[in-house]
Formats: sequence, C-alpha cells, structure tokens
Amino acid sequence: MDHLRTLVLVLNQNYEPISVTIVKRALVLVYLGKAEIVESYSFVLHSVSQPFTAPSVVRILAYIHIKRRLLPLTKKNILKRDNYTCQYCEAKGVPMTTDHVIPREKGGQDSWENLVCACMKCNSKKGNRTPKEAGMKLLTKPKKPYFFFIIHKLTRIPDTRWKNYLFLT
Repeated sequence: MDHLRTLVLVLNQNYEPISVTIVKRALVLVYLGKAEIVESYSFVLHSVSQPFTAPSVVRILAYIHIKRRLLPLTKKNILKRDNYTCQYCEAKGVPMTTDHVIPREKGGQDSWENLVCACMKCNSKKGNRTPKEAGMKLLTKPKKPYFFFIIHKLTRIPDTRWKNYLFLT
C-alpha cells in the first residue's frame, strides 16, 4: 500500500473541515509550519534522516476564509443524498430515478427540497400526484445537504476519528 497517498482530513484553524488531501501533502504542510497534526494513523513514514508520524487529521494554523462550494443539484447527487434508497418503500439495489414530491404540473420546482430518490415502481404508482393524493408517505423530508455531505458522501472515510470533526458522531 502506498501510505503517502492515504487520505487526510484538513481542518481550518477553528477545526472546521475544509478539504481532504493526501499524507504526502499534509506532511509538507506540517513540515513547513503551516499545519499541525491533530490525529495520526498507526503507521510511521521514514525519511533518510528521521521517522514521521502519518497524519490522519491536520489543522491549518492560520484561518483561511473559504467560499462554500455549492453541491450541484443533479440526479446523481439526489440519489447519493438519499443513499440510493426509495423514499417511499425503502427499496435498495433496484433501478432508481428521481421523483418530484410536488409534481411540476402542480407548481413543484427542481430543488433539493422537492426531489427524492424513488424506485421505478413507486414513481409510476405516484405518477403526477402528491404523495398524499397517491396514498404514499415519504420516509424523510427532503432537504438541501449540508456542506459536510461533500466530504462524508463523496469521500470514503479511512479513519473513524474523522467523524468527530465532520459532526457525524
């Protein structure tokens, strides 16, 4: 395994997660005095002259103002948000699509709050009706994902200690 390419969570000075990098880049930040190691992996890396603890989580020492990246509203991101689970019958592992909770014909918008993951069977059953009109109930109320969704859903979490910083505990 190439330990230098292992993922590292990067925190801002205030411990807010801002990105994910690799061990090699994180060690450079620490070596240059721009970051400190907050959590470490159990393995050690060796240079010619000294060993280095492999960081799992690093904190940038100077606060960085970051403009939040917006997660695009796409079918793929709706399915990921809903964990590829039909929001009407809880089906998993079957072909999925997105469904407008309030149909477009009734004023429903393309938005995080109006689109859900649905299996083909439930989408057909609901048709151009609201869930109430179709006698169906949503498992969860759809909402716009928070920023940490990007790191949590789109990146595998190699160290359970990351959850403390991603508000997932």
